[in-house]
Amino acid sequence: MATIHSPRKGSLAFSPRKRAKSPVARFGSWPESEGEPKVQGFAGYKAGMTHLTMIDDSPHSLTEGMEISVPATVIEVPAMKVAAIRVYSHTPYGTKSITEAWAKKLDPELNKLLPVPKKHDAGAALKRIEELISKGVVDDVRILTYTLPKNVGGIPKKKPDMMENRIGGGGIPARFEYAKSIMDKEIKASDVFNGGELVDVAAITTGKGTQGPVKRWGVKLRKRKHARTGKKRHIGTLGPWHPARVSWRVPQLGQTGYHQRTEFNKRILQIGADGDKITPDGGFLNYGIVKNMFILIKGTVPGPAKRLVRIRAALRPKMAPKGAPEIRHISVESKQG
Repeated sequence: MATIHSPRKGSLAFSPRKRAKSPVARFGSWPESEGEPKVQGFAGYKAGMTHLTMIDDSPHSLTEGMEISVPATVIEVPAMKVAAIRVYSHTPYGTKSITEAWAKKLDPELNKLLPVPKKHDAGAALKRIEELISKGVVDDVRILTYTLPKNVGGIPKKKPDMMENRIGGGGIPARFEYAKSIMDKEIKASDVFNGGELVDVAAITTGKGTQGPVKRWGVKLRKRKHARTGKKRHIGTLGPWHPARVSWRVPQLGQTGYHQRTEFNKRILQIGADGDKITPDGGFLNYGIVKNMFILIKGTVPGPAKRLVRIRAALRPKMAPKGAPEIRHISVESKQG
């Protein structure tokens, strides 16, 4: 009789599987870009999924030039505002923040998130950054941006979400001048990305609480004779007698979901301003109606509806068709069943 072999599922590379510290995902690295200075990241709120028909423009594809059906995720991306400029320096101990300059006009809702500096001298801070740039101390320029959920009907909150986005392209002085030009202003998703572009998305997955090893790691249920003690959903062994400790590799119960996950090379199918074109009849389940700009991303995106999704320029892009694809039809049928 064949030996039953069914190892536990799931990559150990994501261990330890703990809850994310914040609902706002983080990017640890940014791509190097050429050309004019430009913001390399944006954020929006996941509305739901739909499907569309488009002309396959993938070269050497079996369906190239044919009409295909593609699943897509709708992310509502209202305008974001720039709150501050932050400069960094590369040190032997990593990249360290030197100083920052805050905008003068900030939304009052930002007080719900953090204590806004009231006696901050923005002019003096900008002059200090210019002096540091002239001395060659500054190696990177980033901006602090925050969302405006008060403009989103599907998000039941007014407290903004703040994140740091890098400015790429050009030299350090050019990046700083560009950051000053958008300081205290709104930026749109169309100013950052284009249709057909490859991007990376990061979000916090759907939380499932504490789960056992069967659901968490995919181990098989124990057979009838092996489960005479009533422990049918337990693993068979915690390990050998020696070493006399339980290895972290043993599948056990614990937190499942609510982990940060980053997916690479997701293609933007469309960036639109009219949410009525993609909102299904009756609105998206657990979200509602899209009223602001939206981004259609091919395939799935981590997280449930209403989750904040961060979008970054592709860190390691692969070969992809240039330009936005030709979309023939977007399904707006009701999701209510």
